[in-house]
Amino acid sequence: MRSDTSSGPLGPRPLPTDLSSVRHDPSWIRTPGWFLARIHAPHWCPVSSPSPPARVILLAGPSGSGKSSLAARTGLPVLRLDDFYKEGDDPTLPLVPDSTDIDWDSALSWDADAALAAIEELCRTGRTTVPVYSIATSARVDTEALDIARTPVFLAEGIFAADIVARCRESGVLADALCLRGRPSTTFRRRLTRDLREGRKSVGFLLRRGWRLMRAERAIVARQTALGAYPCGRAEALGRITAAASVRPAPARSVPSAVAGTADSAARTAGGR
Repeated sequence: MRSDTSSGPLGPRPLPTDLSSVRHDPSWIRTPGWFLARIHAPHWCPVSSPSPPARVILLAGPSGSGKSSLAARTGLPVLRLDDFYKEGDDPTLPLVPDSTDIDWDSALSWDADAALAAIEELCRTGRTTVPVYSIATSARVDTEALDIARTPVFLAEGIFAADIVARCRESGVLADALCLRGRPSTTFRRRLTRDLREGRKSVGFLLRRGWRLMRAERAIVARQTALGAYPCGRAEALGRITAAASVRPAPARSVPSAVAGTADSAARTAGGR
């Protein structure tokens, strides 16, 4: 059923019987319920796009896979997710099975809620305050401001990035999620060289951890892939990051202020569609 009149900003107007006559007339629009309403340019009002000003590319992968060096190569702002580790005296820290070593490769050693809150604030406002974490002392030693200015895309990299893929997607802030993969032996050498150079832990701890992670690397990549991160090498990851950074958020669109009232009238007349 179709109403014979339509309420517009200038009062009721008869609807044309021949719809082809308004096909090229931009002052007529179709509203829910298949009603036509005549609108006028002064009554258009802006409606904000649901897209946030910025979005995040999550960069995951095994420890030593090259996440930090790749992130630096992109030139994009980077949020270091390792800075959201729990402190060494936190009673909730997990242990490696059959060992007294803290399992720093378990997501339970990391504060996912704080990391997600920082990502969402960066996407919404362009700035946030983040902790500065010392891996050598297993403690937060400072805080610092991170400002991404007007950059539409930034990176958040760390071994637990895949654990928040679903939550970032639900929040509408996810641009892409990647998992760097390579040869386990190469990752082992790169990781051990870095950790010894930076004095991250004792030599014995680093060797035990490195051997354990090398044997588990394929399972780590499979888990992160199952969580929603796309597995790829460095070259492909760089290409996807470049592509995601080139996509701009959708601009705000405009809708006529008369639409809501016209749609309500249509629903009352014909019961909607």
